[in-house]
Amino acid sequence: MEIDLGPQARKFRDELREWLEANKPEELIGVDVERASYGNLPGVPEWTEKLADAGYLCVSWPKEFGGRGLSGIEVAVMNEEFARAGVPRVTRGMGEWLVGPSIIVWGTDEQKAHFLPRIIDGTDRYCQGFSEPDAGSDLAGLKTRGVVDGDEVVITGQKVWTSGAQAANMMFCLCRTDPDAPKHKGISYVLTPMFREDGSSNGFELRPIKQLTGSAHFTETFITEARAPLFNVIGGLHNGWRVTMTTLGNERGGNATTQHVQYTKQFWDAVDEVRRLGRQDDPLVRQDLAWAFTHVEIMRFQGLKLLSEVVAKKEPGPAASINKMFWSEYAQAFTDKMMNIRGAEAMLLPDQKPAEYTPDKWTSSFFQHRSSTIWGGTAQVQRNIVGERVLGLPKEPSA
Repeated sequence: MEIDLGPQARKFRDELREWLEANKPEELIGVDVERASYGNLPGVPEWTEKLADAGYLCVSWPKEFGGRGLSGIEVAVMNEEFARAGVPRVTRGMGEWLVGPSIIVWGTDEQKAHFLPRIIDGTDRYCQGFSEPDAGSDLAGLKTRGVVDGDEVVITGQKVWTSGAQAANMMFCLCRTDPDAPKHKGISYVLTPMFREDGSSNGFELRPIKQLTGSAHFTETFITEARAPLFNVIGGLHNGWRVTMTTLGNERGGNATTQHVQYTKQFWDAVDEVRRLGRQDDPLVRQDLAWAFTHVEIMRFQGLKLLSEVVAKKEPGPAASINKMFWSEYAQAFTDKMMNIRGAEAMLLPDQKPAEYTPDKWTSSFFQHRSSTIWGGTAQVQRNIVGERVLGLPKEPSA
């Protein structure tokens, strides 16, 4: 069931569909956003620049900051049309959908004028310096320290699960700048250069973490006296926790309005796979597919509900945690079901060189989603957030 989103959305959809039909790169049809972002595939840089020239990067940012000022409805339409065209909607990554919105909310006019254009034109490419070995879900327990030295902050510590660090030249880094302050105070949000002006490392050592899929999108990151100007502190010294909440709100709920798009495509791909295997008449398989279809539809309608809140200009609240739980647990369960449906074939790898290990898309997705209920806030912690902040339940008793 298609829902009419209004004349403005229809006009934007028609314009975007026409542009995509005329400009979509044939070599990237069928390539998902993750592969386009991390795979160094031919054609991606050219496609990214074409999107930039047409104004299709940082589209939800206000026009005065270099965006298009698109509404949540128009961004939803944009994601749907890129999915329809079968090409990746490449973005400026964490700079576009995490750092930029946080700067817009918390940055000074001077910081906005300096940092936002550098994200749009690709000068600054960000990775996230939040999680630490002893402070993952307990993010406020971080130990990385920042010491003010003149007009700079000197940062020393360790981060882990640093997504995309190998392709980044900036880190939005949390560090404790007031060790005597209470746990959620005394933290600063610092945009930290990873390289000095001469090209040498600014105290960063990256150690790739190889995943089950064979790729290494994450790193352990060791930081030794990395220097950043005080100008790069967003929200002011010791006020980083409030900025962090804005960032995490965008991470957990930022694409909730169109979360269903990728899973709708995955569902119909699964239907094709079931037919290829000749298992379309198996009642248990049909039951699994019915379960998946209903969950994807729930995602779609939840996205429409969130769109209505965007139109009403409501701030995304803790309810974003519900979306994070729902899609991550669904994705994990669905890929598990697909492995069972494929049976012994799921254990086979495509023809390749003996020394390589490259699972097919179903096995890769199964591996990938083992971590989906952990990153961005574990499912268990999200349940506490929903219970306490949405439902108003009392906190769990301390052990």
